[in-house]
Amino acid sequence: MTARALRKLCLSFRGAVEEFPFGPETSVFKVGGKMFALSGLERRPLQVSLKCEPDLGDQLRLAHDAINPGYHLNKRHWNTVTLDGSLPDRMVRDLVEDSYDLVVEALPRAKRAALR
Repeated sequence: MTARALRKLCLSFRGAVEEFPFGPETSVFKVGGKMFALSGLERRPLQVSLKCEPDLGDQLRLAHDAINPGYHLNKRHWNTVTLDGSLPDRMVRDLVEDSYDLVVEALPRAKRAALR
């Protein structure tokens, strides 16, 4: 997956926005004011940090060298995924969607309703 494809994917979700609170080199994708993806889209190798259920995150880290505890994030709830071609694009899309869904589920009811 390319940086362009990752940006397009993250922005394809209802209510998703891209912000740059850490400077122009780091894209933060949010929904309802909460982050669901973080990436330095110009960095090589391309990496994206995504929210994940803790048990699933542990399993993914054990099964894939490209998935590691979240860099500078809560390592229990975040994974940093290296997009080096070792993971199928479908899996990466599923991980991004899962992260988005987890964040949406935790939003207040009114914000969730506005996204439907």
